[in-house]
Amino acid sequence: MSLSPSPVLTEHLTRLSDALRRTIARRRPWFELIDVSAFSRPDSLSGAISRTRKNVSYFRVNYLSILALVLAASLLSHPLSLFALVSLIAAWLVLYLLRPAEQPLVLFNRTFSDLETMWSLIGLTIFVVFLTDIGSLLISSVLIGIGIVCLHGVFRDPEDLFLDDQDLAGSGMFSIISGSSVPPTTTPAVVSHV
Repeated sequence: MSLSPSPVLTEHLTRLSDALRRTIARRRPWFELIDVSAFSRPDSLSGAISRTRKNVSYFRVNYLSILALVLAASLLSHPLSLFALVSLIAAWLVLYLLRPAEQPLVLFNRTFSDLETMWSLIGLTIFVVFLTDIGSLLISSVLIGIGIVCLHGVFRDPEDLFLDDQDLAGSGMFSIISGSSVPPTTTPAVVSHV
């Protein structure tokens, strides 16, 4: 068995790293994010919602960085949960996602189909995430991160920000993940085990 990466995997990793570079390039300066002179109390609830929408549109990469930082700090403070989560991700990668489609999984002299492998990994994921403290750790970390983002979004006055119509069109927090503002350059290749 060779350990060289397949061309499809190499292409996916290249596209992923390019998308990550484009996303990081859209990050706003951190000093602009924490400019104390731009903080004020909103006049009304509708003003707070409007501020939050504009700030999320403008600072979305920074906000996702804050969420990732809170999640990483939470996982690093619970090393057993981090180990279990990394092990679960490694199991998905090795046993399902990175395994060649034509090569069946053989464990303990038994051959497993792709469907059996997938359902076993789903069961393992449910057990690890929901029946251990990892699920509550992940949910609480994400909620703390969202709370920080919402507080900043409400109290940061976006009047000094330069928002164009294109920024407001793709104003969802996760629009950078879907790539709604960046047209695809090539047709993506779809690889599936199912």
